[in-house]
Amino acid sequence: MTGPEALPPGSVVAVVVTRHRRELLVDALDVLAKQTHPVAHLVVVDNGPDQPAREVVETVSSAHNLAVSYLPSWHNLGGAGGFALGMLHALALGADWVWLADDDGRPADEHVLAILLDIARRRNLAAVSPVVADIDDPDTLAFPLRKGLRWHRGRAALGDTASAGTGTVDTELLPGIASFFNGALFRAGTLDVVGVPDLRLFVRGDEVEMHRRVVRSGLPFGTCLRAVYVHPNGSGEFKPMLGGRLHAQDPEDPVKRYYTYRNRGYLFGQPGMRLIGALELFRFGWYFLVSKRDPAGMREWLRLVRLGRRERFHRAPDTADHVR
Repeated sequence: MTGPEALPPGSVVAVVVTRHRRELLVDALDVLAKQTHPVAHLVVVDNGPDQPAREVVETVSSAHNLAVSYLPSWHNLGGAGGFALGMLHALALGADWVWLADDDGRPADEHVLAILLDIARRRNLAAVSPVVADIDDPDTLAFPLRKGLRWHRGRAALGDTASAGTGTVDTELLPGIASFFNGALFRAGTLDVVGVPDLRLFVRGDEVEMHRRVVRSGLPFGTCLRAVYVHPNGSGEFKPMLGGRLHAQDPEDPVKRYYTYRNRGYLFGQPGMRLIGALELFRFGWYFLVSKRDPAGMREWLRLVRLGRRERFHRAPDTADHVR
């Protein structure tokens, strides 16, 4: 028995992880398939084959004559495990570049991949991300971006941030910052150095942990200010305090809260994250005890953080019904 031949040199494989979002997936895959620099192969990891996305994937494949690998997983791998499986499959196909995309977001236009490839090649980047903008208001970031102690919510501020303290204006790259699971492009060799997402994290914090590894590798990466990926606004979880100078992430959904706080406990005990971790007690203590006046919330935060520090990576109750 023989498998498919390796892809041609320079090939880009797109990886999408999905679960029970067939309607949104149609738009996401359609834009991926229309890129001016063509995707050589599409890998879709489906964490919810009880409501399969196979028909959507096959329809897009047929309409755009795009080679596809549909990988249903009856064990919900979460975002972390889903991307890990998809990235390893892309490498096994012979990809030189791996492009990660979400199922509820999409490239803003058909030029995003070409722009990312161009800047990655010219500036010898190991990975490059587009700006992740609000799908309903592209001038606003989908997630607040922190640089130093400052938080930014508008796209216009990113250009100022890129040039701050350098004496020159870099109009195309914000170095050292990236959103890896929303349109980021990786060299295959980068994944040999930093690995793939950690299955144990399941969701929440898995992208931050990948970012930590890329930073510690010393490889160059950043956000391309000329490319945009649109995504539903997720800034509602980030609660401002002290006049907006600090934020605390506080998801309303109890399952998302479980993974957010437990995984943060693990993350901030890792090399490269411990200084930030030392500030977490002050930040969340202020949020729960002063801003929110919620001692029970503080106790729950401490409990979940301790689980992460001890690497107790048990799944939360009702995970299968809530999280992809």
